[in-house]
Amino acid sequence: MDTVISLLVLSTLPQLVAPQGVPAASFRAVVEIVSGDSRIFSGESVRLKCSIPDIRRSSWDYLWFRGSEQLPQRGEHLLLWKTHIKVSGKYSCQGVRDTAVGDIHTLQSLPVEINVDGGWAILQVPPRPSLVGETLKVTCRVRDTPPLQEVILYKDGVEVMRQKGLNPHFYLTNLILENQGMYSCRASWDASRLTRSVISADVPVRVLEVLSQPVLEIVDSNIPANMMKLICHHQYNAPAPAPPVHYYFYKDNKKLGMATSENHDLVARTPGQYSCRVKVPELGLVRWSEPKSFGQVTDPKSL
Repeated sequence: MDTVISLLVLSTLPQLVAPQGVPAASFRAVVEIVSGDSRIFSGESVRLKCSIPDIRRSSWDYLWFRGSEQLPQRGEHLLLWKTHIKVSGKYSCQGVRDTAVGDIHTLQSLPVEINVDGGWAILQVPPRPSLVGETLKVTCRVRDTPPLQEVILYKDGVEVMRQKGLNPHFYLTNLILENQGMYSCRASWDASRLTRSVISADVPVRVLEVLSQPVLEIVDSNIPANMMKLICHHQYNAPAPAPPVHYYFYKDNKKLGMATSENHDLVARTPGQYSCRVKVPELGLVRWSEPKSFGQVTDPKSL
């Protein structure tokens, strides 16, 4: 009887434990900067935090990586103290916890890049891309914060703004796609009856459209007979909570059905010129795709 009881316990144990461990593998850790900046001077410090989006609030330990190298530090926070240039790199983290079936790991977080600059000037820009129409603030930081007399902003090596006085901030208003590029700054100040001037390294500034021009894809394979699938591809970069997007599909400039919240639709497989329209009513944004031909299309002018 003892043998039978042991077999029953062993056979049911994996079924009891597995459901707890399986979801953990789908978690992705999240790393963020909680103090300092992604671009700092040598000798400065930055603190990173690792979070696990576990609604069950399980107890996790944390692993830290620079590139593919696992670091000896463990714990929710990673402090890079009085940094030097070789500390620069892409940092990520991963959660791990001990269970009855062994260690369970989360997915490794997306990396955060830390740049340690040994020079005298840093141009600080926001880590995320900016959007068309927004105002972008950039700051020319100088080591030891001397009393500045002049600050110059450059784009792709060409001066774009210049200002006198102590203010190290520049504002690029009503951004357009052409504002994208490599930016740097030069700062000057007087010390010991001499004028000192320093220039930062180039940093990229990215500018995205809130709603990009869509591209229509026509799929006619692995689709029900006499049908084809229209897919309207685009990028939508509105900050959360983003208003909903409406999709419209057209054949020969005539609308196919009603607006939909899905970026695809099944339509009859017939020759014609197809296109799609993407609309965000709350933002007043509308973009059309270029027309795309399917099958043997007859030019009306030739009839």
